Amino acid sequence: MLSRRSDAGFTLIELLIVVVILGVVAAPIANAVIVSIKNTDATSARLAVSHDAQQSAAFFAQDVAAVGLRDYSGAVANGKVPYSPSIQLGAAYDGGGQVCGTAATPVSVLRLLSDDWDTSTPAATRRTAIVAYYLAGTELHRLRCLGSTTPVSDSVVAHNVAPGTPAVTCSSACTDAAVPLWVKFTFTAVARNADPYPITLFGQRRQT
Repeated sequence: MLSRRSDAGFTLIELLIVVVILGVVAAPIANAVIVSIKNTDATSARLAVSHDAQQSAAFFAQDVAAVGLRDYSGAVANGKVPYSPSIQLGAAYDGGGQVCGTAATPVSVLRLLSDDWDTSTPAATRRTAIVAYYLAGTELHRLRCLGSTTPVSDSVVAHNVAPGTPAVTCSSACTDAAVPLWVKFTFTAVARNADPYPITLFGQRRQT
């Protein structure tokens, strides 16, 4: 006698039900994955902007602390040599006769001038240190010259800077011969996948 073959299996309706259930389960999982990826990108962007803020703040505080170019051509009052204007705003590479870079160097947002003494020889030699902060596209550069028109460094200290946002304020008139006690540099970083991030750099001049 022949045995009867089993016809056990899935019907079309059962398969359709399984497909619907899988769709219902997969949709929220897919959304959760997409949100997680977006959050990771946003976090990475915020970390990159935060790193730029910390790096540029360290350089800026150091540069402002040293600002001050003495005017040895004038009279000495009360045993102190007066300052020349030591802060320049919107200055070209040769602003005020102080040259750092070439004609191809972008106009700076801010230039800081200071005396630097070379003590490598018995008779210390006075030289001028120039630090220029300029914007190239969306990158904030820090250009530095030391006793020469040729820069000793030109590095990017911040990325994703929104053009038109950099601004400089001082405790007194920035460009006066009386060097301000502090300088503040503000700008906004706009990184992809992250909200606009306002950055404030602050520096206080050493009292000498």
